[in-house]
Amino acid sequence: MGRIPHETTIDILCRLSVKDLLRFKCVSKPWCSSIEDPYFINFHLSHSLKTNTNHSLILRHREYHFFSVNCDSLETTQILNHPFGEPKRTIQILGSCNGLLALVNDDDSILLWNPSTRESQRSPPSGYIARSTYYGFGYDPISDDYKLVRMIQSYGLHDENVHSEAKVYSLRSNRWRRIKDFCFYLNFSREIGILANNALHWMVFRTPEPLNKELVGFDLGSEEFRFLELPDSMGGDICLTATFRDFINVDVWIMKDYGVKESWIKLISYYEPESIPASPFPVPLAFSKNGDKVLLFIAYKWCHSATRTDKFVWYDLESQRVEKVEIRGPPASFDVDLYVDSLVPLNTNDLMFYNEMPED
Repeated sequence: MGRIPHETTIDILCRLSVKDLLRFKCVSKPWCSSIEDPYFINFHLSHSLKTNTNHSLILRHREYHFFSVNCDSLETTQILNHPFGEPKRTIQILGSCNGLLALVNDDDSILLWNPSTRESQRSPPSGYIARSTYYGFGYDPISDDYKLVRMIQSYGLHDENVHSEAKVYSLRSNRWRRIKDFCFYLNFSREIGILANNALHWMVFRTPEPLNKELVGFDLGSEEFRFLELPDSMGGDICLTATFRDFINVDVWIMKDYGVKESWIKLISYYEPESIPASPFPVPLAFSKNGDKVLLFIAYKWCHSATRTDKFVWYDLESQRVEKVEIRGPPASFDVDLYVDSLVPLNTNDLMFYNEMPED
């Protein structure tokens, strides 16, 4: 029996889960070397993203308990031990990209974390804390770097002397640097940007008076802000994939292009009575492998945490029917994020250009 060609071995390995790959590193030195190779790490990530496999949900309960659920099975939750380690300290997910999560605790300490490999890295202090703080996390394929964006805004007495500041943290350099200030206004809260098409997106205000929100994008390559057009007749709030809600209709939109002219497609639309204050709020998380269904997280945001019962459903795009997802072991109420299981390292020496990954 002949020896299996190296290319065939790599093609087989790239289809496996990260959990299996970490185990198979012990098979032999050549296998260990192949699995740790930056070329293979990016090849495996590329395959997972293109085939919509090796994705997991991460559930956050009571702001400090973490659980994971494999999206291929959606059956059982597993406890995740986050790298902060402190019991009962509020922890928030600032973003997810290529298997890396950005976390912040209530002291504004920030960690980057790969929950699949359990690696983590703490960022240097980012500066003083403001009431209005916006974050966003993503990958810049031009510089082959993971970047965390932080915008803060504070006001003087009688809302005069507005101070705005924007900074970018680079994983490659492991430092923060200040960038050009922004010319819009933030909410008095902590908001998380949504990553799409190599850009981060938030809802902001053009004027100090909080009237109509507008959509702004931050290009991770050029590091410039610009306003984007919303779908026609769109108002109220938007959760960028995007979800629109005015307590009468709930529409889910997807931005297909990020260019001179944005292209929006309405994915889901349904009626919801205005008189139900605790009505469900749908958050689209992922498509099924063949793209005919959307996994929705149904969150009852206006219920007290003790009475909330959040859940997941599959929404069939053709039949417009809903199929309940039964997951064993999740808490009654939680926040949820999606991440891809990957081998992406937090050692910057192991990063390589993502846009040079091979076609599989």
